[in-house]
Order: sequence, then C-alpha cells, then structure tokens
Amino acid sequence: MNPARTTRPRSVTVLVALLLSAELLFAEQAAPPDQRANPAVPPTAAAMPIDAVLQEAMERNLDLLAERYNLSVSDARMITARLRPNPVLSLGSIYLPLPGTNFQPSLSGVGPTEYNSRVDFLFERGGKRDSRMALAKADREYAELALKNTLRSLIFSVQSAFVDVQIAKENLQLASDNRRAFQAIVDINTARVAAGDLAKVELSRIRIAALQFQNAVQQAQLQLRQAQSRLQLLMGRRTPDAAFDVVGDLRRETLTQDLGQLSVLARQRRPDLRSLEAAQARSQADMRLQIAQGKIDYTIGAQYSHQRVTPGTASSVSVFVSAPLPVFNRNQGEVARADRESQQSAARLQALTSSIDTEVRSAFEQYRTNKDLLDNIEANMLNQAGEVRRTTEYSYRRGEASLVEFLDAQRAFNDTMQSYNQARADYARSLYLIDSITGRLEGSSK
Repeated sequence: MNPARTTRPRSVTVLVALLLSAELLFAEQAAPPDQRANPAVPPTAAAMPIDAVLQEAMERNLDLLAERYNLSVSDARMITARLRPNPVLSLGSIYLPLPGTNFQPSLSGVGPTEYNSRVDFLFERGGKRDSRMALAKADREYAELALKNTLRSLIFSVQSAFVDVQIAKENLQLASDNRRAFQAIVDINTARVAAGDLAKVELSRIRIAALQFQNAVQQAQLQLRQAQSRLQLLMGRRTPDAAFDVVGDLRRETLTQDLGQLSVLARQRRPDLRSLEAAQARSQADMRLQIAQGKIDYTIGAQYSHQRVTPGTASSVSVFVSAPLPVFNRNQGEVARADRESQQSAARLQALTSSIDTEVRSAFEQYRTNKDLLDNIEANMLNQAGEVRRTTEYSYRRGEASLVEFLDAQRAFNDTMQSYNQARADYARSLYLIDSITGRLEGSSK
C-alpha cells in the first residue's frame, strides 16, 4: 500500500474537522450578544444586579455619607435655636479690710463691708426666638433636599458606571470570540501547511492577525477591570473585589411619556429645584430674623445686698432695667445682606427652572437619536455585516477569497458589533439620564 494514499485522507479528515469547528465558532460570533453561549466573564457568586449595586452605593458611598451629616448639623442648630438666653449670676463684696490694717468704716468715711448677689435676665423682643426656630427649620429642609439631590447624582453615576461594566463585558466577549475564531483558522492553516496545501507566509499572516486579536482581548480585559473598579468606588468599597461582577441586561424599554410630560415631572420632582425653593424660603426667614435682631432687648436684674454695720447688720434689695440705645447699630448690614440673598435665591430659582426645560429637551432628543441609531443598526447593519463575514470566511477557506478580503470583512464585522454595543450603551444611558433629569430617586432599572 502506498503511504501517500493513507496520509492524504487523514489530512483531509483533519481539515474537515477543523473547518467545521471554525464554522461553529464564527456562527456563534455572529449571533446577537444575548444569544451567545459561554460568556467570557461568567457570572460568579459576587455578581450583582443593578438594584443591589444601587442599594449598596446608597448605604456606603462616602460622599453621600458625608452629605448625611448635614442633617445632623441642622438638627443640632434647631436645638440651639429653641434655647433661651441664660440668666447671669453675679456675686460681689466691697469695702473689705486688708490684712494688717485697722479699717474702721465709721472713721474712714467709706461705707461698711458689703456682700451682694445679683441675677440678670435678658428679655428678647421682636420674636427673635421664633425667627431663629423658623430659620433652623428652613435650614433643615434645605439640607434634606440637598441630600436628595446628591442622591440623584449618585444614582445616575452608579447607573452609568454599571452600563460601562456591562459594555466592557460585551466588548470582552466579542474580542474573545474573535480570538477563538482566528485561533481556529490558525489551526486549520497549520494543518494545510503541513499537508502542502498552503504557503507558510499565509500562515504567518494569519498568526499575526490572531495576535492582534489577542492584544484586543487584553485591552478589553483592562477596560473591564477599570470599569469594575470605578463602579466599586462609587459603591463605597475602599478595596476593589477582584471577583466582583454584575448581572443583568441593558435597558431597552421605550419611553411612554412625551416631552411635555417629562418637563412637568422634572419641575415637580427635581430635588435641586425644590432645594432652591427651600433656599428662597430660608432667605426670607433669615430676613425676618435679622429685622428682629435690630429690635433692642431689655435686661432686668435684681440684687440682694448685705452690710455689716456697727453695731449690727443691714440688708437691701435693688432692681435694675437696662437696654442698649440703638443710635448706631440697628443691624442694618445684616438686613441688607439677607435682602440681597433673597433676591439671589429668586434669580437662581428662575435660572434653574429655565435650565431644567433645556435639560429635559436635550435628554429627550438624545434618547430619540440613540433609539433611531440602535434600530437602524439592528435592522440594516447587523445581519449584513454577519453575512458578509460568513461568506468571505467560507470563500477564504475554499481559496476563492484572499486573506486581505477576509480580514477586511472581519474588521467590518467587528466595527459593526462595537458600534452596536456602543449604541446599546448610549441608549441605556439616555434612559437613565431621563430618569435623573426628571428627578426619579427610586433607582430602579425598570
């Protein structure tokens, strides 16, 4: 038996098996992201959905924790505002004889030795205490709304970082599929070179392409680790967990509200707008307090005096009333400051109201653009790019297409898939942005 006749069928069998495995790999690569098997980063025990990530961020984020202390500070100020002035106790003695002297009040012409005690009470006028309490309450409301606005910003930041991790996983999946598929082509061409059906230079060229996809995998892994670290930082984790992972699909629902309804929701729910309204109320409360501070207060005191006189003692009671004369200082500067701050708050409120309308309109236009782009890629580009790649790959295996044509088709397919992933991410972010702009604080992904 001729050895060549036994070797040739074996090489053909190997080639057929390798070609079939490569075809399966490319078929899996061309499938939509949600239909692929064996993801590059499989979910682990640490995989968390978006709701769990948001819950941990709201409990442990350091910036949010620092902002919460403003509520405690405001509560302490409310306690201080309710307090009344303390009475003042004075104790004194006069005409005490010095040691070593022969002090006789009747001969020296001065009064006898006297001991006294005095208590003074400050009576506030103009409703100062009520005004302080009203200002402290307004401060508390402002701090609470500022905390809600910080929470709104945190929720959107976490949601955007979550999308970054999701897309980084998709890009890693795509790069890993490319690497496996090209490694299969390398194995096929290695067998073809061994069988004498392909030149070695062709094998070297496909190996270089496979190495490029290997580099792409490493870059995708780095981007995924960076996205995971950023997300964990927002979650309040000081040390990133290497096993951390997220689970869940990108948001893809369609808005049910139109532009006018979104604008109404934003004006009703935005905590920063409500905080400016609270700031304006606070300025008015401050104005009333400063006007009250300009009112003079009375100090009423009572004194008990005890004298040692020869041959006995004597006691007396005195009553005092004192008040400052409002000649120069009537708190004019603080009244003027409070008035300017009230006007400033009104101007800021008007500016933010106009800005919110612009933000809602811009976010809605961004949503519509991203939706049209995503729909266009899904309807017109995905299937065509996949079909061109499969056809070119099949022709390359049959020797009817060059390696350059095959690589061009593969790059076009990769560009399309990366554009598709980016469009999905932009669409999900636009939904989260609309939630944030309209003041939604639930943090739900639905």
